[in-house]
Amino acid sequence: MTRSAEITAAPTDLPVRDAALVAVGRIVRTQGRHGEVRVEPLTDTPERFGDLRECWLVPPPAGERHDVESMWFQRGVPVVKLSAITTMTDAEALVGRLVTIPRAAVRPLPPDRYYAFDLVGCAVETAEGMDLGTVAEVLVGPEHDLWTVQRGSRTWLLPAVAAIVERVDLAGRRVTVRPPEGLVELDA
Repeated sequence: MTRSAEITAAPTDLPVRDAALVAVGRIVRTQGRHGEVRVEPLTDTPERFGDLRECWLVPPPAGERHDVESMWFQRGVPVVKLSAITTMTDAEALVGRLVTIPRAAVRPLPPDRYYAFDLVGCAVETAEGMDLGTVAEVLVGPEHDLWTVQRGSRTWLLPAVAAIVERVDLAGRRVTVRPPEGLVELDA
């Protein structure tokens, strides 16, 4: 099981499944005096910001469209100049907002790679058909991701590794797993 090349997490302030917009960053502070902003990437490939020509800022839920007038990296952090944002005061008002792109603009992934926002909401079951819950969140780890699985009020962590995750069916919204003995019970 490999990580996504685009989005590592689905921010909770965006609808997760079938969202029209997908978060690629979060504005963290102003940069300079002419309305530039520093962006925390929510992607495994921050260089994708160099390709942005337009983005939508959320909130509002439908997004507020801006042209990307310029973009550069400062010490590895994307700095973006957006249309209609001309002063530091304008930029300060954007801090905390998500930088999003249309779902249709998300880059396709190779086989066996999945975006976190696509996994959230998928049913998790064993190969024998036992319901284990639903993927509630994807946590990024140093070696592999951990999926938070929720069933009722109970939550447990599932390592997203090939030895455990047998099949991901995004169209069917189902993940088939073979957890090692005791994993599900230990987190009970």
